[in-house]
Amino acid sequence: MNILFVADPLESFKIYKETTFAMMREAQKRGHRVSACEPKDMSWQTGAKVTAQVRHITLTGDADAWFTADAARPDAREAIAGFDAVVMRKDPPFDSEYFYSTHLLEQAEREGARVFNKPAALRDHPEKLAILEFAQFSGPTLVTRSATDIKRFHAEHKDIILKPLDGMGGMGIFRVKEDGLNLGSIIETLNKNGAESVMVQKFLPEIAKGDKRVLVIGGKPVPFSLARIPQGSEVRGNLAAGGLGVAQPLSKRDFEIAEALGPVLAARGLLLAGVDVIGDYVTEINVTSPTCFQEIHDQTGFDVAAMFIDAMEAALGAPQIR
Repeated sequence: MNILFVADPLESFKIYKETTFAMMREAQKRGHRVSACEPKDMSWQTGAKVTAQVRHITLTGDADAWFTADAARPDAREAIAGFDAVVMRKDPPFDSEYFYSTHLLEQAEREGARVFNKPAALRDHPEKLAILEFAQFSGPTLVTRSATDIKRFHAEHKDIILKPLDGMGGMGIFRVKEDGLNLGSIIETLNKNGAESVMVQKFLPEIAKGDKRVLVIGGKPVPFSLARIPQGSEVRGNLAAGGLGVAQPLSKRDFEIAEALGPVLAARGLLLAGVDVIGDYVTEINVTSPTCFQEIHDQTGFDVAAMFIDAMEAALGAPQIR
């Protein structure tokens, strides 16, 4: 198959931990052709198909010069629908340009492209808001612009976490304890004086044991999670914020959550999702570019990338190659 990855610049990849790289490596291992572009490379002209300036790449196995690319004319464009599969792996933020990219990819779907995760599902599934749909698995959570509502939530729960809806990697997360120190200032910073919504959650002390990333592929859970454990005085477990990643088998509760959410997410066109679990509760459902493939594989031997390519081949009705 010819597989196109829509991603961040290849030159920015840290391949020792990059999940998109792990997907590419497994695809090439099976004999699939790997290509890449960035969202900015896509365009759509009246009466024509959605196209992109594409690089056809070969992974070299070298740790530094990790890929080579076929020479192509700067003005050469290819129809996205001409690829057998398109994997949307652009990292957040989910800004206007990301939003427009999903519309271009959705048009490519109408032209025959198979896109994973589905563009409409990416738009309709905000990663933080999504947990409120599954209240049976979520701890006390509030989404609001109102400073009054946030202060009322704090008065009820005493120890809370505040975060922006469009954050990633632990960016912009604050903890406010019972004394309410700096709560007003934090609210003003996050809600921009009432202009933007904020997510507020009851603090879960189980974070000390890790913020677990539970991966769900084709509706089925990967049997290991990556617990991202805060270090030192840090409240955030995110790897980008210095958390320690420790792979561990899924708990009974992890399986319960993943097996309940998995079929729902898969039916919506979300081939891959990263369900974040602290203690017994879901705190986010990541669908844009879930990570942790390589950390789980390195620590447990379970090949998450192989499971992903298996699921994609099955979705395409393609024979599976190992």
